[in-house]
Amino acid sequence: MFRGFYSMTENPFEKSAPTKHHFGSKDFKETAGRLQYVADTRGIAVFTSPPGGGKTYAFRCFAETLNPNLNQMAYICLSTVSVIQFYQQLCAALGVSWSTSKAAMFANIQAQLFALYKSRKPFILALDEAHDLDPRILKDIKMIMNHRFDSVNTFTLVLLGEPHLNNTIEKPVHESLRQRVTVHYNFAGLSADETAAYVIHKLEAVGASASIMGEGTFAAIHGHSQGRPRLIDSLMTDILTLGAQLGRTVVDTDTVLAAINNQALH
Repeated sequence: MFRGFYSMTENPFEKSAPTKHHFGSKDFKETAGRLQYVADTRGIAVFTSPPGGGKTYAFRCFAETLNPNLNQMAYICLSTVSVIQFYQQLCAALGVSWSTSKAAMFANIQAQLFALYKSRKPFILALDEAHDLDPRILKDIKMIMNHRFDSVNTFTLVLLGEPHLNNTIEKPVHESLRQRVTVHYNFAGLSADETAAYVIHKLEAVGASASIMGEGTFAAIHGHSQGRPRLIDSLMTDILTLGAQLGRTVVDTDTVLAAINNQALH
C-alpha cells in the first residue's frame, strides 16, 4: 500500500531487499575488510552482535562478491545439532560421503579440505548462530583445522553469533581455538547519525524522497532500535504503512511513536 503512496519501486526495508542497496556503515565496512583478510589468509574470524545487528547480512553481502569458480563456501545456520549431525552437515557441504562414524567422516572431511587447498579453490565455512553450538563441536573444529601437524590452514572459518559467543570462546577449554582466531569484531550498531543516513539511503535507493521523514523522526527511530538494522527495517515498514493509511506525505514523530506502540503489542 505505501509503496505507491510514497513513490517507491519496492519496499527497501524488506528482508529480501537486494544487497546492492546495502548501507556502508562503520560495522559493515569493518566486517567486509576483515572477511576479505581472513579469506585470503585462511584463518578464523569471529563476528558478534545482538540479534538484528546486521552480522549475517554483512556476511551475505560479502559472500555474493565471491567468484564461485575460485571459492567454495558453505553456510550452516542450524547450530543446535549433535556432534555427529554437525559432521554430517559438513560432509554434505563438502560433497563427501557421510556416515554414523565420526572417525570416518573426520578423515573424509580433512582429505577433501586438503584437496581444495591444493587445487587453489579455498573453502570458507560460515557457522551462523554459533553461540548455540555444542561446545564439543567447537573442540572438534579445532581438530579439523589441525592439518599436517598444524602446519597448514586448509580453509577459512567464520563464526557468527550473539555476544555471549565471546564468553564461550574465552573459556579455558577453548583456549587452543581462541589462539587461532585471527579476526575478532563486535558490532557496535548504527550511531544516531548512521541511523538517519541508513533510512535515507534505503528510501532513495527505491526512488522515494528523504523529505517524507519529518523533523525528530530519526531520533525516535534510533532510540527505539538502538541502531539495530533489523529493528529499524521492521519499524520503518510499520511507520510507512501507518503514514500511508493516515495520508501523511511527511511522516511525523506521532506516526513513529504510534508504530513503536504497535510493535510493542506484538
